[in-house]
Amino acid sequence: MRADRLISILLLLQNHEKMTTKALAKELEVTERTIHRDMEALSSAGIPVLAERGKHGGWRLVEQYRTKLTGLKDNELKTLFLSPSFQLLSDLGFTKDWKEARQKLLASLPNSLQSQADDMWNRVHIDTDTWRQSSQELSALSTLQQAIWKERKIKMKYEKANLETSERIVEPLGLVAKGRTWYLIAASNGELRNFRVSRIKSAEMTAEVFKRPQDFKLAEYWNESKQTFVQNLPVFEVDVEVSPAIFPRLTFTGRFAQVLHTGAPNKDGWIPVKLSFDTKQEAEAYVLGFGDQIRLSILFH
Repeated sequence: MRADRLISILLLLQNHEKMTTKALAKELEVTERTIHRDMEALSSAGIPVLAERGKHGGWRLVEQYRTKLTGLKDNELKTLFLSPSFQLLSDLGFTKDWKEARQKLLASLPNSLQSQADDMWNRVHIDTDTWRQSSQELSALSTLQQAIWKERKIKMKYEKANLETSERIVEPLGLVAKGRTWYLIAASNGELRNFRVSRIKSAEMTAEVFKRPQDFKLAEYWNESKQTFVQNLPVFEVDVEVSPAIFPRLTFTGRFAQVLHTGAPNKDGWIPVKLSFDTKQEAEAYVLGFGDQIRLSILFH
């Protein structure tokens, strides 16, 4: 609804001070033309919105203007009380702080809403751990957090996938948790790089301060980086014929295999299937695991 969108614009400008038309359109999932019409509507309603032109321009509210339209809707309230990942909070050392913040937020609500918030806590739980936990060395995580907040450069020793260790000085910009694996996003020699925190063998915060890029958006960068990584993943495809007895179990083996195509059963009832794996070793282990219930046809990259 337009009324909800206008309120959202007010709250966004209040929290971000200044936003471009493009940024507002992206956040609210509408066209830039719609944002311009909404701004005209806000101005006509007496809301003091100003447009600043130029390279660093954008929309903003006049100084000291604050809206009182901050009442929480039912679904908004529920999102605040979703159970977080306690594993990730523990990694960051925020478990105690989060619990105290939750109690303060709960105490600030009217009595009529407290029971709803507590009920939400008991209905949804988020667990980011795997079934088979693997211990990762995260001793550098605390130092990385401090350097990110203080915008100080880090001198670190990093172990590559081939086990070679290099020493470098980087500008830490943010931390990202992919599942339970932590990554440091940092500028290194003028380029943005992703470093797996468990491979950082030592990290020392230096006294040198760096200037954080104003246009850097951690979530946007990570999504783009992730898409590029997935697109460049190696693919190893296998053509096989599968016994009808094991066909339903192809994707329930505990090993990753993507079924790309399934053909019609041949004369003896076996089913032609094209499978995709990340590596040749994964394909070999998967096919051999079914013994004589899979017949290999063609291997190719």
